[in-house]
Amino acid sequence: MNPHLTARPRRLRQSPAMRALVRENMLRPASLVLPVFVREGISEPQPIASMPGVVQHTLDSLVEEARRCIEAGIGGIMLFGVPETKDAVGSGATDPNGILNVATRRLREEFGNGLLLMVDLCLDEFTDHGHCGVLDDQGRVDNDATLEVYGRMAVAQAQAGAHIVGPSGMMDGQVAVIRHALDEAGFADVAILAYTAKYASAFYGPFREAVNSSLQGDRRTYQQDPANLRESLHELELDIAEGADMVMTKPGLPYLDVLARVAEASPVPVAVYQVSGEYAMIEAAAAQGWIDRDRVILETLMSFTRAGADIILTYAALEAAQWIREGKDAH
Repeated sequence: MNPHLTARPRRLRQSPAMRALVRENMLRPASLVLPVFVREGISEPQPIASMPGVVQHTLDSLVEEARRCIEAGIGGIMLFGVPETKDAVGSGATDPNGILNVATRRLREEFGNGLLLMVDLCLDEFTDHGHCGVLDDQGRVDNDATLEVYGRMAVAQAQAGAHIVGPSGMMDGQVAVIRHALDEAGFADVAILAYTAKYASAFYGPFREAVNSSLQGDRRTYQQDPANLRESLHELELDIAEGADMVMTKPGLPYLDVLARVAEASPVPVAVYQVSGEYAMIEAAAAQGWIDRDRVILETLMSFTRAGADIILTYAALEAAQWIREGKDAH
């Protein structure tokens, strides 16, 4: 070794205390959001086989899960509804008595502003064909007809008590239509978390089980091509111009480059969704003893923070919040 070498980065890695002192990025519970599923017509929570530890909740078990979220100090929940019946236009999404609106209302009545309620704004859970919008007479998703439904869905969710609506359908112009509908209905304070870069990904597989999806075919005509990056930056410009308060990239790990570019360019907070397939792969590898589950989860969450995410949606939010408070080190 050169005796004149003075630059030794390892000096700053020699102990946990030293590493903590110079750590560039930090995870915090308040940045984590837990996606949750509430299902109509069940009397007890139903496990989701492809997502160990995740369930479809009853209204009562949803309230208890929300209470745990508050105690853990996480940033909020993202709520998805699983209805008993579906139809071609997803009418359960705009019905005040539809499961998603009923669940939102129940949580807002229970917790007021003590828990931030994000609500998924999309028709795929409510349509019998499983697409994110209404179809035309040729079986294609009709962008503008879908926007009209999204506007009514946003108002129904706001009336039920949503603090944030999350349009995830990737329809052109969805943020502008939703913002206008909310403002016209007197809900100017309800924020919009735009799914800005949502890719047509194979990593959504377990989610389809979680929401009892009816999808036949795929969503490649409206979700983004995994080969494209510049397109995400164009979508970001459009969503910001239309009034998005926050933006999201989805999935997470396979699209860290997209997340980093969006975070660099965005003037508003940036979220990332660690989707069902990412979660399921970690669980499957951990079950085989191939990886240290807890460390891998924390390491993936740190990768999102390092890439620029302000908000992380993850099915491990409650566990991760506890680990962070305990000072568990993924490094």
